[in-house]
This record gives sequence, C-alpha cells and structure tokens, in this order.
Amino acid sequence: MDSNKTYLSKAITLIESTLASHQQPAQELIMRCLPFSGKSIRIGISGSPGVGKSTFIESFGKFLFGKNYKIAVLAIDPSSNRSKGSILGDKTRMEELSSLQNVFIRPSPSSGTLGGVARKTREAIILCEAAGFDLIIVETVGVGQSETAVHSLVDFFLLLLLPGAGDELQGIKRGIMEMADAILINKADGENIAKAQIALAEIRNALHFFRLKDSEWSPVAELCSAKDSTGIPEIWDVVCRYIDQSKSTGYFEKRRIEQYMQTLYKSIEEALMTNFLHSPGISDGLNQMEARIKAGEISSYQAANELLKLYSK
Repeated sequence: MDSNKTYLSKAITLIESTLASHQQPAQELIMRCLPFSGKSIRIGISGSPGVGKSTFIESFGKFLFGKNYKIAVLAIDPSSNRSKGSILGDKTRMEELSSLQNVFIRPSPSSGTLGGVARKTREAIILCEAAGFDLIIVETVGVGQSETAVHSLVDFFLLLLLPGAGDELQGIKRGIMEMADAILINKADGENIAKAQIALAEIRNALHFFRLKDSEWSPVAELCSAKDSTGIPEIWDVVCRYIDQSKSTGYFEKRRIEQYMQTLYKSIEEALMTNFLHSPGISDGLNQMEARIKAGEISSYQAANELLKLYSK
C-alpha cells in the first residue's frame, strides 16, 4: 500500500500540473482509471476556520480505519491569490492518521478556486477510487458562498459548527445550511457542553423551516468532541443511514449522474478559458483592455466583447 500511495501521489501531481505537455498524459491516465472508479462513499466536510475540521477528520478517520476502510483525505488548502502558494499543513495536523497504512492524505492548493475546491479534485477522486480507497473525504477551506462546488463532488455533505453557534448562524448563508445532510456541533466537551446543547437546540429548530430535500432525507444535527472521540460512531451511523436510504430510493445513482453532467460542463468551461488565455494576441489584448478599463475609456462588457472578437478570428 505504501508503494501504491507513492504512485498515487505522483499521479495526482500529474493531473494538477498546468504544463501543456502534461495535459494529454493526464487525461489518458484518467480514462484508464475511470472503469475502476465510482465505488466509494464520498464525504464533504466544511466549517469555518477554527471549528476543528482536521482534528475531526483525524478522529473520524481512525474510527473508520478500525472498521477496515481504506480512506483517502483530499484536504483543500487556501492559496494566495498573488503567489498561488499554500501552506499545505493538513498532513502535519493529521499526523496520527497519516501514519496508518490504509490511509492517504493529499493536501492540494485551491489556487484561488471559488469555494476552496481545487480545480482537479474531481480527477483526484477518480484516481483515489481506482487505487482502492473506498471512502473519500474532501475537506474544504471553510464556509463560503460557493461551497456548492464541494457539494457537487460528494455523496454526503457534513457541516461542522462550534458551540455557541447561535450567533454564528447569522453569518452562515441559508443555502449552505440547506446543503448539509448533517450538522455537527464540534468541541462539545468540558465547559463547552452547555453552550453546545443550546446551539444544538437552535439548529434543530432552524432545520424545521427548511424544505424537504430531493433525496427525501431530513438533515440531522448532533454533538461531538473530536478531541475526546465522542459522537464519532453516531455520525458514521448517520452517514450509513443516509447512503442506505438514498440508494434504496434511486437518488444516490441519480445524484452521481447529475455530478457527472456538472463535471462535463465545468470541464468545457475550463478548457475554453485555457484555450482563450493561450490564444495569440489575447495576453497583450488583456493587458490593453485592463489599462483602458482603469482609465475609464471602456466598460468591462465592451472590453470582453472586443477580446472575444479577437479570439474568434
């Protein structure tokens, strides 16, 4: 498995590469892996910074390791919009989990992608499944307006909140709450227990006002302490119940197909943008249009139309 993880790391590095010479072999690799993918359970985990996502994933992962699951964690790190660099520290924060034989942790820079989802996460999931991992966890940067991106990649979406989350609820968009299949109040331990129970009651009350999901699943809210590993078996039971229900109603397969269609259009969009930016004259034209927009000589819409005309020639 260690040698497999090394090969898997190299494969993901290849698909993440932006070098033109790597694009064709990367796509050939994905095509070869496709027949061996699609058999895992994919779980998305989100939450605001400081909520304890990495600690939760480590505790959750060790519990699942004890159940003989092979676990891949794709931890999407925040990247600088200027330098395109990232800290990539999740592997350090999940030190115990990363040392286990059947666990693979891959921190990937989000490279400024809206919602904190790395551009190649979809392909990385395929590679992990082909490598034999049967449970894929995607950790996002945090709660933002476009966490719909990670929702479009996974089967089950888990939102982590802190005790005292009643105030925090005001800053969380309703759409993110509606996307969640389960909401977990983490750090429900020690002096936080009373606050966590109040937050749990408030969240459960709020969930009553949300419309029933297409999956016909009613979102669940629970308490846990990743530090003490309490509530971990219970949340896994929730995941299993959701998967069983969605498969029995046919929603699981329907959702997977919808995700493949979303990937189709997203891939076309990305390919067109890449082709546009690398077309002759576009780089210089962009610089000129940016200067004219700043000078107030032309509107952004006019500039876009001029560049598209240049591209079409």
